[in-house]
Amino acid sequence: MLCQDEELQQQYDVLVRIWKEKHDDINDEDNISARNTISRIINRATVENEYNEIFSPRKRRWNRRRISLIVSSFIIIITTAGWFLLNNKPTTAINKKTEQDPIVANNGSRSRSLLPDGTTVWLNAGSKLHYENDFNGTTREVRLEGEAFFDVVKQADRPFIVHTSGIDIRVLGTAFNVKSYPEDKTVETTLYRGQVQVSRQEDITKKPIQLKPNEKLILPKQAAKEEVKLSEEKTALVKKAPASFILTHIDSTKKESERFETAWLYSRLEFRGDNFEELAKKLERWYNVTIVFKDEKVKVLNFNGSFEKETVEQAFKYLKTAIPFNYKIENHEISVESQ
Repeated sequence: MLCQDEELQQQYDVLVRIWKEKHDDINDEDNISARNTISRIINRATVENEYNEIFSPRKRRWNRRRISLIVSSFIIIITTAGWFLLNNKPTTAINKKTEQDPIVANNGSRSRSLLPDGTTVWLNAGSKLHYENDFNGTTREVRLEGEAFFDVVKQADRPFIVHTSGIDIRVLGTAFNVKSYPEDKTVETTLYRGQVQVSRQEDITKKPIQLKPNEKLILPKQAAKEEVKLSEEKTALVKKAPASFILTHIDSTKKESERFETAWLYSRLEFRGDNFEELAKKLERWYNVTIVFKDEKVKVLNFNGSFEKETVEQAFKYLKTAIPFNYKIENHEISVESQ
């Protein structure tokens, strides 16, 4: 028997160990085929070994070497075959869209990018845009966190859709601005040319809201049962449609570079009637700083103005001149308190 020959037994043990390490990663068909081959080799070796008992010592030594070569050769073959099978497994084609790395504009910066279809997108500070890297389907879809201005290439058979905070904005060829930072309570869509349709993802039974050029839509992120509080200046511009949203008209007599909604495109931070807590969020993104309030009273101070080339030190100096408060700047952190 094979087990009676120490040399062959060692090689057999090696063969079994290699097979045990490999067979779990090989498919059933290859598994059965290889096992049958091993059985034939082992049976052949067993027969040869028993037959050698009637031969002369010289003949037995020759046959032992022959069996040893057979077993050794099979070890090499099974090892090579196992490696080949493990590294060349057939891959199943997955018809799955993969997402490209997001386009990011970090705090303190803004960016301009060209999407695969030729659409241009500008991102405001602290914003991120996700899109599928093939962009060759029946629709062109992106997902926005933050604020962006889109100049969409018109493709009548492939609408462009922006997903943000549970809201879908569907367009063909148009230019529009979308503001939807995570901390914002509303999504603002401002249309400059073309047409857009805005709808809630959870409200597919309702007709989309149609926007015309120079209109701005303010849509609460939560179910519109919540009241949207606007400053007096903003409220004066409001034309209330159904209670679920607010529609305003922007001043189309102004140049695009002078309009409030897209001032950021021209490196200008504008604020109208913002309380200090609201303004702080804008300042943090604009200057890449962290603002910490030391008391609640200072949060409700209201400000109007704009910054363009001012440093963060100059900005806080001007704010304090308008309405007194105390502040301290240490590196990228600014602490604010009532005077």
